[in-house]
Amino acid sequence: MKVNLDINNRIYETYIDADEALLGVLRKLGYKSVKKGCDTGACGVCSVLIDGKPTLSCQFLAARAEGHKITTVEGLGKDADEIVDAIVSEGADQCGYCGPSLVLTTYAMKKELKNPTIEKIKHYLAGNLCRCSGFEGQLRGIKRYMGVK
Repeated sequence: MKVNLDINNRIYETYIDADEALLGVLRKLGYKSVKKGCDTGACGVCSVLIDGKPTLSCQFLAARAEGHKITTVEGLGKDADEIVDAIVSEGADQCGYCGPSLVLTTYAMKKELKNPTIEKIKHYLAGNLCRCSGFEGQLRGIKRYMGVK
């Protein structure tokens, strides 16, 4: 079936299978920042923003994405750079596999949460897994970015 997908403010006309996950379509279109991890919705590395909300692209049918705004980390520009800088400043730059989804989720969280606490940040990030570092360095950087002491 033919669909039009709005990815990072660019419209793609593409053909998909009716049962195809958004993850596969994004990767075929060249968005390699969207990673394939567990394929069960448990690790978060496939996260993208759909209409500004973090969404697991491995669990989201591509056909459902038509008419919605899809954002990958490539679409964040300078905002992504600021988040990455905060995380790296805390020494949390490991393999980078979880990085794009973590950056997207952090970006969405900053837009959504007013006066975040460490508990709210941890709750919002639950489901984004880091296998390298145990997540503490990333959490320190995200707290810095969010302005939480």
